[in-house]
Amino acid sequence: MVLMTMIARIADALPLAASMQEDQSGPSLLEYQTQAKQLFRKMNSNSPSKGSLETGPYLFHYFLERGICYLVLCENSFSKRSAFAYLDDLQLEFTAQYGHKVDTVSRPYSFIEFDNYIQKAKKTYTDSRSRRNLTQLDHELKDVQRIMVQNINDVLLRGEALSALDDKASNLATLSQKYKKDAHYLNLKSSYVKIAGIVVIIVLILLFLRYWVF
Repeated sequence: MVLMTMIARIADALPLAASMQEDQSGPSLLEYQTQAKQLFRKMNSNSPSKGSLETGPYLFHYFLERGICYLVLCENSFSKRSAFAYLDDLQLEFTAQYGHKVDTVSRPYSFIEFDNYIQKAKKTYTDSRSRRNLTQLDHELKDVQRIMVQNINDVLLRGEALSALDDKASNLATLSQKYKKDAHYLNLKSSYVKIAGIVVIIVLILLFLRYWVF
């Protein structure tokens, strides 16, 4: 289930549009809305274009495009592929309607009327029968399963930008690859040493047989 959707300008974290479940507007969801706003302030031009953040029993998924962040709060069980297809849909429509106005507004939620389209798109991507007909989920978003899920506290409490965490994740991945290569090299070297030892023993046995037996 999609619980909350927010769209914000990255340069100043200004919320541009939002939509919430009517039956989920209590204090608990307001807490996640606050987290979303804090998350917008952590983003910059170097932040990864797509990401997922775990927060309690839910997941934030976000998509950055042309200086705008499209963010959705979903239940953990909601398909990641559907979530990013939903965000991509919102991005295309929002850009078409308001792309030329985004840099001119200063009032929060200047495009709140976009909620009408958000509700329509949310119904499309949360309805299981509709999702089966969304063929773009199979060929446009094949990479979303490789997006690493981080904990939102790593972003909000440590005071680090998303780009910094992404750099650390990249460094860890690089070190992991280097470790695998080094381990493979050492295993290969060990195998060569063992083979060389066996060859030496065989040669010595042959020499012994040639000169002492014959």
